[in-house]
Amino acid sequence: MVNIYSYLCNIIHCKRAYVMSVKEIVSVSLVLFSVIDIMGSIPVIIDLKKKSGHIESEKATLVSGFIMFAFLFLGESILHLFGLDVQSFAIAGALVLFLVGLEMVLGIHIFRGDAQSSTSSIVPLAFPMIAGAGTMTTIISLRAEFDQLTIFIGIAINLVFIYLVLRTSSWIERKLGTSGAEILRKVFGVILLAIAVKLFKTNLSAWH
Repeated sequence: MVNIYSYLCNIIHCKRAYVMSVKEIVSVSLVLFSVIDIMGSIPVIIDLKKKSGHIESEKATLVSGFIMFAFLFLGESILHLFGLDVQSFAIAGALVLFLVGLEMVLGIHIFRGDAQSSTSSIVPLAFPMIAGAGTMTTIISLRAEFDQLTIFIGIAINLVFIYLVLRTSSWIERKLGTSGAEILRKVFGVILLAIAVKLFKTNLSAWH
């Protein structure tokens, strides 16, 4: 009788732990999804694709994943290795985002690419748009509340979604049309500028 009771208690405990684990994974995934905002980056992806000729989805996803997993396990140690702090890193990322937003709004070309080059798949797409300062600081913050395995799974889920969006960017572009893509480009360019300014102000004040 005691063995049956213990067995049932173990099952209930495992189920509760499983439910809590799923909830934590969902929470981490949603937080990262909001910060990365890959859907909001669609106009930028389309714009980069037009300039460079193509976007290497696999390379962009792998580089983004490498950066995020590196920050998960090493975090601030990476910055300290180069004598940097989180605030300085965030300000640098904000400046790059500001330039990207500026060329979206004004129609100028700062990050120049060509059909033979795949650098745009890494900069500014993989970094700082996907795995930028905001994503990295969020990962470091999540470590204070969740275990590494939960955050690892959350990052992996987001990487799958990022890859799908990058792979279907041409289809999304066709659905939006030229005018639709241009409108979104301008709107999200302004939003990107606002995010960059906010990120700059927040980290500049914290820096001092």
